[in-house]
Amino acid sequence: MANAASGMAVHDDCKLKFLELKAKRTYRFIVFKIEEKQKQVVVEKLGEPTQSYEDFTASLPADECRYAVYDFDFVTEENCQKSRIFFIAWSPDTSRVRSKMIYASSKDRFKRELDGIQVELQATDPTEVGLDVIRSRAS
Repeated sequence: MANAASGMAVHDDCKLKFLELKAKRTYRFIVFKIEEKQKQVVVEKLGEPTQSYEDFTASLPADECRYAVYDFDFVTEENCQKSRIFFIAWSPDTSRVRSKMIYASSKDRFKRELDGIQVELQATDPTEVGLDVIRSRAS
């Protein structure tokens, strides 16, 4: 199951929680982290449907890498209610180089496990995941 390039496995819970977010909208967001000792991606935090985008960005550590999925609801110019599922690769400048390398090399394989991602963002600081950025990428 592990990827030869990065050696990271994906815990089944990651896929199950993502399916719940996508199909049942059970969660607003999911934050994933790589457990280096176990060599696998695991769920770190689940955001309730009532939680805001600010709650989501507050869940991203200032100096550690993470993967995250955010279910963004918005209204189009035609006044239609829509939703986009964002995949965010969070890799702050202040995180360890080794951590950045592991997250970068595991990203594509992990993303393939999550079927239904519509928009991908790479972010190194909070301004790159601002609500204005999300809005502009959603439409």
